[in-house]
Amino acid sequence: MVLRRECTARQLRLAVELRRLRDAAGLSAIEAAALLGVNRVQISHIESGLAGVSEERLRRLAAHYSCTDEAFIDALVVMATDRTRGWWEEYRGLLPTAFLDLAELEYHATYRRDVEFLFIPGLLQTEDYARAAFSSRVPELPPAELDLRVRHRMQRKVILESLAPYQAVIHEAALRIRVGDRATARAQLTRVLELSEADHISVSVIPFDLDGFGGAWSPMMLAGATVPKLDTAVRDALHGTGFIDSEAQLGVFRTVFRRVVDVSLDPGKSRDLIHRLAKEL
Repeated sequence: MVLRRECTARQLRLAVELRRLRDAAGLSAIEAAALLGVNRVQISHIESGLAGVSEERLRRLAAHYSCTDEAFIDALVVMATDRTRGWWEEYRGLLPTAFLDLAELEYHATYRRDVEFLFIPGLLQTEDYARAAFSSRVPELPPAELDLRVRHRMQRKVILESLAPYQAVIHEAALRIRVGDRATARAQLTRVLELSEADHISVSVIPFDLDGFGGAWSPMMLAGATVPKLDTAVRDALHGTGFIDSEAQLGVFRTVFRRVVDVSLDPGKSRDLIHRLAKEL
């Protein structure tokens, strides 16, 4: 068994799900290993993401764990057997791993939902806006890494051509804050308007004049999988990007997203507001 030096978030998610299935079945790693005729260390490697698992072994484990959710098992098999090496691999060793994991997550997502309060969502950003946003980072990025991050963000946008649907909820504050100069801000709002015309892209705005809004705490993203159990939430913070996959926490994020959608303007009124803000610049 060849061990990975580094596992991706997707590989780690598969490992976590297999561990959850074993725990739900009330079996120890030693007992699971005996079912496959391997040693406990091999099970440990699989459940830590350091080693892969074949379709045959995965299905045997699922059967021994009394998992009868066929759609879920099939989705795990796809995760276990997928050999995609996407465009993001060219950045491995050059950018933080979270950048690559996010691109891979988007590539496999069946839908994408964003909530932003201070910035335009990354998938909607222009190159000038992205550069200005990354340039404001503390500590300041070296020029070479700044260029890499901007290029990576621009490449991520290719997913908008195939990702369906994409739904963004943006607070009015993010539309008004000038990340960069006036021309950059105007071009960015114009770009959001252009993208919002696509059938599979929806942009809603949370207006300033909303009474008693306290339905969310920070930016968030939801990426859908082929089965809801494998959905992922992503939170950005100063200390890094967090990938969230527990069923309870995913339920919280889905509820929060529904709340912000409920209080936001509909897409038509949102476009009207964005258009007005762009004209003011």
